[in-house]
Amino acid sequence: MKLAFIGTGKIIEDALYATQFSENTQAKAIFARPHSKEKAEILAGKYNIEEVFTDYAKLLEESSSDTVYIGLVNSAHYQYAKEAVLAGKNVILEKPLTGFYSQAKELFELAQQNGVFVFEAITILHTPAFSTLKNQLKKIGKIKIFNSNYSQYSSRYDSYRNGIEEHAFDRKYYGGALFDINIYNVHYCVSLFGRPDDVDYFPNIGFNGIDTSGILILKYRDFNAVCIGAKDSDSRCYLSIQGEDGDILVENKPNNIEKIKVKFVDKTNTATTRDASGASVRATITEEFETPKCNHRMSQEFTDFANIIDSGDTKKAQELSEESLTVIETLERARLKADISFE
Repeated sequence: MKLAFIGTGKIIEDALYATQFSENTQAKAIFARPHSKEKAEILAGKYNIEEVFTDYAKLLEESSSDTVYIGLVNSAHYQYAKEAVLAGKNVILEKPLTGFYSQAKELFELAQQNGVFVFEAITILHTPAFSTLKNQLKKIGKIKIFNSNYSQYSSRYDSYRNGIEEHAFDRKYYGGALFDINIYNVHYCVSLFGRPDDVDYFPNIGFNGIDTSGILILKYRDFNAVCIGAKDSDSRCYLSIQGEDGDILVENKPNNIEKIKVKFVDKTNTATTRDASGASVRATITEEFETPKCNHRMSQEFTDFANIIDSGDTKKAQELSEESLTVIETLERARLKADISFE
């Protein structure tokens, strides 16, 4: 996979660093608007990138890259991706894929028509931790509750408190807590349990109509999921899944899992006792899984995308696109129910 990096922000710097540890990935080009050309040239020098462009159309026409990685503000994703797809380039879009389900659906349809791939860069789906989590679900029996909290005080929230709208808290740029941070919780739910039957979103709304934090309820046939995301406050972050025969607990930010604790009923020991509250206490087995260390959290997703592109694995690409589409649809349903408009 030969990559062109679109943008010069922090996420681009992270991605450039990560691709150094990604198999079958080469950084070939970088694009910046004219006022950021100097920064692009510095990054090009640091990471041995051969091509620097300030004209996007020219990059799409002349670059030796076969894939563009778009790390721009959310509201720019759709147009930049569409132009790349029509030019015959594969596309990796930072999350969220787009701000609207219709746009995301169109991008995937155009990609199929043009024989290229579109991916959403959501790191959690490409980690050993996610595979472990998925494999452990069968031990805890029928799922009853999913509860997750990803809250961290945004570096831009101080400005917002003083009445300054930056992109992260601006409806014109598809900002807010739901699409920026709660999206990780939603990806876990959709990847593990599929499309929810119904959604409700209860946000804390800021002065300009954007959600600075909120509680999202995803309703499934046999259980409900609670997804909390906040950019206006800090909290202990966790992910908890409760089943009839046990529970799974992750005591980290959902996009950076370090340890998974699984507790499940010991079927070989049927003895039960009562605790001080009168609850029935069953014999259980506890297992802990530590995730292997990696050079960068984004490296594996680039390796996975490269493998799909190089091998033409349309089946895997379709699985990822359907998951991303379901997440965007879920987020949009929640946003509209909460009467949050993206301009």
